[in-house]
Amino acid sequence: MTGTLLTATVAGPLAMPAHSAPASPYAPSALVLTTGHGERAATTTPERAVTLNCAYTTSGTHPDPRRACTDLDRVNGDLDRLATLRSGESERYCTKEYRPVVVTIQGVWRGTRVNYEHTFPNACIKETQGASVFAF
Repeated sequence: MTGTLLTATVAGPLAMPAHSAPASPYAPSALVLTTGHGERAATTTPERAVTLNCAYTTSGTHPDPRRACTDLDRVNGDLDRLATLRSGESERYCTKEYRPVVVTIQGVWRGTRVNYEHTFPNACIKETQGASVFAF
């Protein structure tokens, strides 16, 4: 009686490369924010872009990343609610001038992909209504 010897190697999903790092216990929160004059992002040239990282520690090129991340936490990442929040500044009045400013936010917030766009009537309203997230 003749037997067959079968051998197999384990290289499927159980095998891990030696250079892999353990997963972080914090969901990623890294955003890129842009602003430019115009009504829609598709037809507007970005004039300014900043980064914002709110995972575990705050960082990025945003002028005040800690305050911006706090505002995002206040609205639980609901960017539509964020656009209507007042910034912490004293009462500031804006003209009724219509010179639209569009803001985009793309990236990941607490593990969820974000692709957001909001148009403000002018830069003053963007600064006063967009909380500190849009103050860049």
